[in-house]
Amino acid sequence: MAPPQISIVTVSFNQRAFLATAIESVLNQDYENLEYIVVDPGSADGSRDVIHRYASRIDQVVFERDHGAAEGLNNGFRHATGELYGFLNADDVLFPGAVKAVAAAACSSDADVLSGHCMIIDANGRALRKSYSDRFSAKAVANGGCVLMQPSTFFRASMFRGAGGFSVDNKCNWDADLWIDMALHGAKFAVIPRLLSGFRLYPGTITASPDARRRYREHQLQTFSRIMGRQPGALNGFTRVYYRVRKYALCPAALRERILHGPVCGR
Repeated sequence: MAPPQISIVTVSFNQRAFLATAIESVLNQDYENLEYIVVDPGSADGSRDVIHRYASRIDQVVFERDHGAAEGLNNGFRHATGELYGFLNADDVLFPGAVKAVAAAACSSDADVLSGHCMIIDANGRALRKSYSDRFSAKAVANGGCVLMQPSTFFRASMFRGAGGFSVDNKCNWDADLWIDMALHGAKFAVIPRLLSGFRLYPGTITASPDARRRYREHQLQTFSRIMGRQPGALNGFTRVYYRVRKYALCPAALRERILHGPVCGR
């Protein structure tokens, strides 16, 4: 089977401090059949100067205004021609060999969504802890027992289009909503057992914000209703405990990280 073409989109909005590192982490991948698209809806911090510096090596630069990252990603993927898609935030990084590992997994699997693990890093790139993608189950997602590491997740272009792309109304959990949309569209999921990316966590990020846990709980209720078709019942607390136990039973390394370092969200 011929190596698939892989398209990666980065949306940058006033992320100049980290943008060059993110771009280089994609451009330095040892995979020839890679298409890279960078979107900037109107940064005012010099980000576009950084993009222009790499423009000759970027396949497509999109300067279009949007109403948030979800719409910006849709704008970027509208130009994509690959068989597999991935997206990297402007403050995250791909690790060396990540794209080649994704391509190999895609060739040996019929999965529509492939998720690796990631390292949580700080503003200076220092490793804080590992974070793991879970074996996907819609019911586990509904009950807070399954997450996929966004920068380490890639998906078939046909499934992305079939699911309708990103929901532009979602301003903070557009990646999680996409996984659900694809699952409801019949997607098959698989885990790649290696670290593929660095997810940067620092003051000012959505995940590190003080109200991150509150927003997570609100999104979790919406997610439960979408997947299960009802509101949580009186016994749902027991179900959530079951899926949390299941999560760590399937990946003891994730339990170790949780015990040693606490939760990722809102840290």
